[in-house]
Amino acid sequence: MIGEFFSWLFAAFVVDPIQAEVVARLEQAKAPVAVVSQVNDCLGWTGPVLMDRAANDLWWAGSTVISVVTGVTSPAELLDAGNPACGPIATYLTQSSES
Repeated sequence: MIGEFFSWLFAAFVVDPIQAEVVARLEQAKAPVAVVSQVNDCLGWTGPVLMDRAANDLWWAGSTVISVVTGVTSPAELLDAGNPACGPIATYLTQSSES
């Protein structure tokens, strides 16, 4: 019961907003169309992985919700740069936030 509640909170405050923020930041930064088109592939893989981790590690889930909501953690930090679908997006978001 508590695990389901944390999973719902995690999805509502982390996973769902990540997609909206990533797309908005990429469009604002005028990212190449190829990078923007990979967002659904990346998040289709990353979302379930993050949800699984949140279900198995409630402390991580709670602290991640707080750090994302307060802006301490950026969406790029939650994307797996080693994943071929997420690598270009994570790299682009990291580079655009440094400039």
